[in-house]
Amino acid sequence: MEKEKDAENALKQNKEYDTIIIGSGAGGLSAAICLARSGQKVLVLEQHDVPGGWCHSFYLNGYRFTPGVHYVGLLNKGESTSTLYEGLGIANNISFFRMNPKAYEHCWIGKERIDMPAGYENIKEVLAKRFPEEEKGVASYLKLVSDVCYELQLIPKVKGFWAHLTIPFRTKNMGKYSVFSLRKVIKKHIKSPLLKAVLNIQIGDHGLPPSKASFPLHAAVMGHYSSGGYYPIGGGGALVKAMTNAIKEHKGEIRTSKKVKQILLEGDKKKKATGVELESGEKIFAKRIISNADPDKTFLDLIGRNNISKKLSKRLDKTKYSCTSLMLFLTVDMDVRKAGLDSGNIWMMNNEDLDKVFEETQKIDLLEGDTFPGMFISCTTLKDPISFDGRYHTIEAITYINHKSFNAYKNEGDRRSESYLIFKEKLIKKMIRTLETVIPGVGDKIVQKELGTPITNEYYINSTNGCVYGTEKSFWQIGPFAYKAKSEIENLYLCGASVLSHGVAGAGYSGVETAAKILKCRQEDLILPDDNQNIRIYEAEDDSEYPDWMRKKIQVKKDRLAAGVGGFPEID
Repeated sequence: MEKEKDAENALKQNKEYDTIIIGSGAGGLSAAICLARSGQKVLVLEQHDVPGGWCHSFYLNGYRFTPGVHYVGLLNKGESTSTLYEGLGIANNISFFRMNPKAYEHCWIGKERIDMPAGYENIKEVLAKRFPEEEKGVASYLKLVSDVCYELQLIPKVKGFWAHLTIPFRTKNMGKYSVFSLRKVIKKHIKSPLLKAVLNIQIGDHGLPPSKASFPLHAAVMGHYSSGGYYPIGGGGALVKAMTNAIKEHKGEIRTSKKVKQILLEGDKKKKATGVELESGEKIFAKRIISNADPDKTFLDLIGRNNISKKLSKRLDKTKYSCTSLMLFLTVDMDVRKAGLDSGNIWMMNNEDLDKVFEETQKIDLLEGDTFPGMFISCTTLKDPISFDGRYHTIEAITYINHKSFNAYKNEGDRRSESYLIFKEKLIKKMIRTLETVIPGVGDKIVQKELGTPITNEYYINSTNGCVYGTEKSFWQIGPFAYKAKSEIENLYLCGASVLSHGVAGAGYSGVETAAKILKCRQEDLILPDDNQNIRIYEAEDDSEYPDWMRKKIQVKKDRLAAGVGGFPEID
């Protein structure tokens, strides 16, 4: 026993790593790049067999799917996501397709069909034609959205004492509307219930209905896609590959299939993080720990309630998590363009009252009714033409649900019960029936299918209740009220969707922010603009300017299918 303690103390003294990062989502990987680049010895630990968290891609019989990356915004030079990837040094290693700029969002609301183009001016023009009596209201609402987004991006850039004093004057719109719900603000500008639904259609990108969503939050989401939507060539896995390669280039280390059992602590009153213990029993020590897991998983599972303050314990008890989802992954043998699809997303809502739609999605009995009240539909082989083999298309369809619908199956372990599998099959059939309201006949053209549930999310992503956006993005859990990067436990930090912001770019920025806290610098010091770094962007709907390497890749896929490599048997 004494020899074991001596060996452990020796490891502590030598501190093998400067920083251990638990979880390899976008936040954890961004933090790892920044810290490794600064000279730190960094170790990233991931419980799954591939890195990436929600950004990872997986394959079913050679066809790729990405559960958490459906589109990204602000990728033009000088815009915030482009600046992030340039500053991390990965922009040259990633490419994107621009989704249909005339309709990157298709709004299917009841029997109405309205397309949302890229750009505020284009949105105003399209909606003015459809709702001429609302032209002034649309213009004033979109200006307010634009102003609030500008003010939100201004705050972290403010430097100096006197500049901080002027913040209330420079962010007057955000301050005025910060406590208002989305429903309350849009009601002041727009009268038409249908138009309200169109302008609110992106509530799915934060997971709250208009009555509960903070207006600045929704404005930030709209602002993120103000210049359109983009899809990474190679899916989310391509982003992960670029980030993990950057970590390795700076001598950082990534280990997969390594689930952390607990964060090791020292001290009786003031706790101090010293390392981690894996489920295998291996202990690894470091000067500091970053958890890319959500607050419940970090403080209750890895730290333990007895090791945190009463104040934090009470806060955790009050913390709400975002909704969870059903994700249907399909490969289909049909001409989806002839069926009306393109590279744009489809948001299907069964009526224009989005609060009512959301309320219906949260009913416990998922088998009630023939179809789901709302669905997000994305054809990834049209968003990423390189992935299309000339015949088989991949489709991802998502609907939000209440995690309590799966309470009966939460403690089953790796072996799924027969009742769970039967329940899952019934849900697949209901998902397909819903999808057929948008793509008639698709059910007869499916060659493979798989359904991800909240249980799937918990198993692979280790998110509380299978939540998709970390903590619920309600007013008292975002901005200044969100969990901070530095925790009450010495040398323990947080990053990810529950800290700064959610989404691919938001989580990525959270990792930079956490690294800045550790390195005692500003976020912008770690992601300086770099003219030598440039993201390549191509048009998903126009192949006239595709480079030779891209054309060759597309042809290789088609040739492989023609030669009988891959593909599926004929459908009867």
